[in-house]
Amino acid sequence: MRPIRIFATLLLLTSLCLAQGAPAKKPTEKTNLPTIPVFDQSAMDKSVNPCENFYQYACGGWMAKNPIPPDQATWGRFNQLSERNRDILHDILERASKGGANRTPVMQKIGDMYGSCMDETKVNAAGAKPIQPDLADIAKITDRKSLIAEIARLHRKGTAALFRFGPTADLHNSGMTIAGADQGGTSLPDRDYYLKDDAKSKETREKYVAHVQKMFELLGDAPDKAQAESKAVMDIETQLAKAQMDRIAMRDPANRDHPMTRAEFLALAPNFEFETFLSTLAPPAFEKVNVGNPDFFKQIGPLLDSVSVDNWKTYLRWHLLQGAAQWLSEPFVTESFNFRDKFLGGQKEQQARWKRCVRLTDATLGEALGQPFINETFGKEGKERTLAMVNGIEKSMSADLKKLDWMSDGTKKAAQVKLDGVANKIGYPDTWKDYSTVKVVPGELLGNVRRATQFEINRNMNKIGKPVDKKEWGMTPPTVNAYYSPAQNNINFPAGILQPPFYDNKMDDAVNFGGIGAVIGHELTHGFDDQGAKFDATGNLRDWWTKQDKDEFEKRTTCISDEYDKFVAVDDVHVRGRLTLGENTADNGGVRLSLMALHDKMQQAGTMEKAIDGFAPDQRFFIAFGQIWCQNVTPEQSRLRALTDPHSPGQYRVNGVVSNMPEFQKAFGCKQGQPMVRANACSVW
Repeated sequence: MRPIRIFATLLLLTSLCLAQGAPAKKPTEKTNLPTIPVFDQSAMDKSVNPCENFYQYACGGWMAKNPIPPDQATWGRFNQLSERNRDILHDILERASKGGANRTPVMQKIGDMYGSCMDETKVNAAGAKPIQPDLADIAKITDRKSLIAEIARLHRKGTAALFRFGPTADLHNSGMTIAGADQGGTSLPDRDYYLKDDAKSKETREKYVAHVQKMFELLGDAPDKAQAESKAVMDIETQLAKAQMDRIAMRDPANRDHPMTRAEFLALAPNFEFETFLSTLAPPAFEKVNVGNPDFFKQIGPLLDSVSVDNWKTYLRWHLLQGAAQWLSEPFVTESFNFRDKFLGGQKEQQARWKRCVRLTDATLGEALGQPFINETFGKEGKERTLAMVNGIEKSMSADLKKLDWMSDGTKKAAQVKLDGVANKIGYPDTWKDYSTVKVVPGELLGNVRRATQFEINRNMNKIGKPVDKKEWGMTPPTVNAYYSPAQNNINFPAGILQPPFYDNKMDDAVNFGGIGAVIGHELTHGFDDQGAKFDATGNLRDWWTKQDKDEFEKRTTCISDEYDKFVAVDDVHVRGRLTLGENTADNGGVRLSLMALHDKMQQAGTMEKAIDGFAPDQRFFIAFGQIWCQNVTPEQSRLRALTDPHSPGQYRVNGVVSNMPEFQKAFGCKQGQPMVRANACSVW
């Protein structure tokens, strides 16, 4: 089970303990790795007027030449870099899995985890045997108390059935970790899949019930029994979905802010046997817990009484099975893929096993795998240049705050205090996780996954009642992404993203500020988006705004929400402006801040008017920004993301931003009335 965290994503070089990982090497320059060009003119469609459709102008050539590979549902610049990083990790893991007495402990663990995953013959021969002990425990359930005890045991093993429980930062004392409980227990991507009556939702539910039935049949249940079981699962999950808060409401931290005593938590559902759950789960002693959605727990009690013990056992068997399916034999893997990746996501083919095994190793032993990755890819100059850009963009935000004509001096002062308190983490952790207690055995795939999962669960559970470790990372070093944590007021840039097409030390500043600079500005702006702005400099949920300033801020964010509401994601499905508001605010603010920082640097260097390849610096900046979002997406994936993803589609992350920017319109000579010039431009930061 993952800790209950709050952080906003885009989509740290200290001394590395080389004795723990692979021998240090220079950053990888392997000729067989794909080159990802930065500022790629061949990716452009110059037949298009940039003022009519800038995304097509910047990315039209790339989209035409880069159809979605059959093993992907989305193919974009992020995916290209992820694949390149995966190739590097593949090479590391192939070497590590060869065995030998000279392997370090880190290389032994990642090598044997990967090797056990790649041993498909042994995995297929085992069938569903690896989960039989847990199935036998579920079969022993006879009453509510033994049901709740089994739910707790499954939580400890990584199957968070019915609801979520784990550590979370105290929203009002961000330096401390407290217990957290929240809604959960459903399997489809969102509660709306259970509740909407449109044709697509109905089809999805029919496909889901058929999928659950097929999985039970693979487990050995007779078809008529499996059919009844699938209906029982659907009935229970539908009731849980009805009790859940919707995704947009959950974005607001005030809606998730319900601190209470342990006794008050236990009283939410008197017949739930919470004491049995907690005594079996055995978290550290706690007296304070934040309950994300108390109404959800109040509705669990009646549900426990109205559903038979046998149907609850069926529900637990399903959640155990679906969580383990991808690491069982081929029939389970294929059926899981056919529903989740193919039907829901539009992916045509299963990824090669080695790709799935690399992903598994990164997910289970990420900071162990991250050590040789860092050794082979990330040089000291990467941190220094990135940190210089971060400092420049933070300086731009400080200057922007001073010039805002809609914010009072008192709120500006509080905003500046928060900005000054932002911590920057670049590359990888100061201290690596110690996996020495994780037992990784050759040939025991699910056992290895379980032991690594339990290590992480135990490590996280033990945080309850302790100070927050602000040096800890929420992403592994090879990840092509970044994030801002409002509870810790820090921005985090894994080494995986600090490469082309986002950053290239051979390119001019305009291109790098349009790429990684926009990412940096995006994460920084998250601290001041519609949700981040509710947290103060220390990460506490606290209102530091005057009423007048807050009203003006909400007016400006509503402008952005209304703008993106009009964008069509696929068919008749629109982007959800309120769901994507935080990311859209960060996109708009991030590009502005990065451009300000670029101008400041060019003014100091005297290069404001220096054109390269016929493009002025501002033009190169915007083209570089547009090209990091080049992508092709299946219709199925577009629909899924529109319903669940807080990020807008790539084309709107570009066109939505530039149409709000006078600087873009000046750079490309756009006129009023053209699509990339909004009559009522939105601006927050």
